[in-house]
Amino acid sequence: MASAIVSPIQRILAVEAASGILLMVATAVALVLANSRWRADFEHLWHTPIGFSIGDLAFQRSLHFWINDGLMTIFFFVVGLEIRREIAEGELQTLKRAALPLMAAIGGMLVPAGVYVALNAGTSGLHGWAIPMATDIAFAVGVLTLLASRVPNQLHMLLLALAVIDDIGAIVVIALVYSGGIAPHGLMIAGLGIAGAFAMRFAAVRPPLLYVVPGVVVWAGLYAAGLHPTLAGVLLGLMTPVVPWFGPSGFTETTKSHLEEIDTDDREALLHRLDEINAARKEAVSPVDRLIHGLHPWVAFGVMPVFALANAGVPLGGADLSGDGFWIFVGIIAGLALGKPLGIAGLALLSSKLGIATRPDGMRARGIGLVGIVGGIGFTMSLFIAPLAFTDRVLLDTAKLAILVGSATAMLVGITYGLIVLRKQPA
Repeated sequence: MASAIVSPIQRILAVEAASGILLMVATAVALVLANSRWRADFEHLWHTPIGFSIGDLAFQRSLHFWINDGLMTIFFFVVGLEIRREIAEGELQTLKRAALPLMAAIGGMLVPAGVYVALNAGTSGLHGWAIPMATDIAFAVGVLTLLASRVPNQLHMLLLALAVIDDIGAIVVIALVYSGGIAPHGLMIAGLGIAGAFAMRFAAVRPPLLYVVPGVVVWAGLYAAGLHPTLAGVLLGLMTPVVPWFGPSGFTETTKSHLEEIDTDDREALLHRLDEINAARKEAVSPVDRLIHGLHPWVAFGVMPVFALANAGVPLGGADLSGDGFWIFVGIIAGLALGKPLGIAGLALLSSKLGIATRPDGMRARGIGLVGIVGGIGFTMSLFIAPLAFTDRVLLDTAKLAILVGSATAMLVGITYGLIVLRKQPA
């Protein structure tokens, strides 16, 4: 049983760690191109119009839009799947198990936002208060992986659960704060898409690709409603079943019975039995597990690096470190590099001391401190929120530069802290 639980977690950690390296490369490439003689061509690339036209119906948007609002829907779909799985059978299954990461995540959202608001009160940058609330799981796991011999498994589990709750908080903020006025007709369209997906589930429609159709309807409805369309991914992820149709034992029994009765002389019968075995193989695990297993590498090695390439290219001369821009810059860096560690570690340790949450055996305060520090690596979600908060190009470039500096600071401090403070774990 233990190996069945640990193996998928180890796979997720490995993918996230490798994804962190690729994200770093994509960020470096974007920064170099945005500050080179190819800057104009690089920026023009993201404004390339892409769309379709059917009769009088036309929908055309920039490549940047399709990456941030289209491709990132897949990222949010995987986030929704992970939330669904954690609620069903993971760290969020019961309040007792979720208490420690829940309190850590709450502290990790409220304190950075509070630090930012304290520094930006009364300025034009106040609307960016949610930017330092997010944690980038790929970079954070990457740092823990570099310190592998010093980091016990409990800290990996705390970070993963914390990141899931953190994502829920970011999703709520995007939906409530950074969406425009809600148009009722859009909500009706989205509701039809959700109803269609539920109807397909009720009718036992299993192929995942068929759910793309109601997914597109939900996406279009949210866009028409003025809500951020990527939320469609979260909604569909939360609707995905967590119970397998066959299950491991059903797969074993079905496969065994078909193998025992295979007639190699009857080609049609052989093909039929192979089809049945293949169907049982696909349904040996739940749709949530199967989709996470299939999509997670694509998101980690495809969607997120492309997003970084399209959003991390900050022209250094475009940022303004004077006036309100200075406080945006300082607020984001302080929120990520200072507010996150104080919020995560502070509330986790306080809740443990008060008996609100239970700290697992072997999880020391210094280890929770490390999770708090690497939790300050914002990057992906912070870069996603920044253009929702700032439409002014100068303020946006300033915010992006602060995200990169704050995340890099948290990363370097985390590595240094881990090497100095944490001891190597016995083999």
